Order: sequence, then C-alpha cells, then structure tokens
Amino acid sequence: MARHFREQDIDEFRECFSLYARNGQIRTLDQLTVIMRSLGMSPTISELKKYFKDKGGKMSFPDFLDVMHQHSQVEKIPEEILAAFKGHDLRGTGSIPARDLRHILLQWGERLSHKEVEQIFREANISPNGVVRYHDFCRIVCAPVPDYY
Repeated sequence: MARHFREQDIDEFRECFSLYARNGQIRTLDQLTVIMRSLGMSPTISELKKYFKDKGGKMSFPDFLDVMHQHSQVEKIPEEILAAFKGHDLRGTGSIPARDLRHILLQWGERLSHKEVEQIFREANISPNGVVRYHDFCRIVCAPVPDYY
C-alpha cells in the first residue's frame, strides 16, 4: 500500500493506528471508526462494517492501509459538496446568498442547530446578509480539524 500514499501520510496513519489499536491490531468496529474519522475520513457505518468483515474481524496495520486506500477511492466529499452547491447556483456565479446557505444547513439532511450554523458562519467569516463563494466555503469546511479543538 505504500505506493498509494506518501511516506508522511503513512507515518500519520501509523501513529493514529498505534494510539487506538490494541496489541497492533484493530479488534472492534469502534476502534476502526475512531481511527478513520480521526484521519479525516467519513465512512458510513455500513462501509465500516464491510471493511471490518472483509478483514475477518481484526486488522493489522497493512490491512488498515488497504482499507484506507479502498475508502479514499470512494470518498469524494469536497466534490459532492460542490455539486450540491452548483445545484443551488442557478446563474452559475460560483456563489449563493448566505441566507440560502443558512436555510440549507438548518433544514436539509443532517440538520444543524442555530448555534452550530452561527459558529460555521463565524469561522468562515460569512456575513449573515452576504454572499458565499462556495469553492472557498468548501475548502474551509473540508479542512482537517486542528488538534487544539
């Protein structure tokens, strides 16, 4: 799997793996979930169960690298977010009104609270009555969460 990842990515994967894997193996679905999400992946529960089952209910580090490679081929979160924004950008301007973004975050899919939306707007420096350039917004929300949170 080393051919699919940069050396520094493998080092990061190994460090995270060693923090959560007991005796050099992942033995529970919870461990796999925490490790993958800690590394910025967003696998669904069914995907996690499949990966875990395919590896016989336990994973060594090489098995884990294989799973990370498999999932990286499937997960395209920034592209999916941009496609959703483009569906709301009927004029093709590359932006949407902030009030529309607020409505989407509060009412669709996995709904956010007003407090969560306010925090996102504050972190992304979005004015409540402004316009959101969705390429920039996507880059901000898809960035890894800093260690100090």
